Amino acid sequence: MKAEYQKKIALGVAQRHTTWAPVWAVVKAFGKGKRKHPSELTVQRRQWRRTKLKAVPRRTPNKHLG
Repeated sequence: MKAEYQKKIALGVAQRHTTWAPVWAVVKAFGKGKRKHPSELTVQRRQWRRTKLKAVPRRTPNKHLG
């Protein structure tokens, strides 16, 4: 497996963890009259500038001829 592919897998998992809540969940949680952003219901928050994911490829052993 290539190193970049492992990094993309880790980023994909993090993307699924930080998706916004559906609209019907906002209505169910806060009521019909509230105007809330769907991200207020998600547990794991992420901000592209403030916090980084630190998704690095797995270290592979050096292949030396000897």
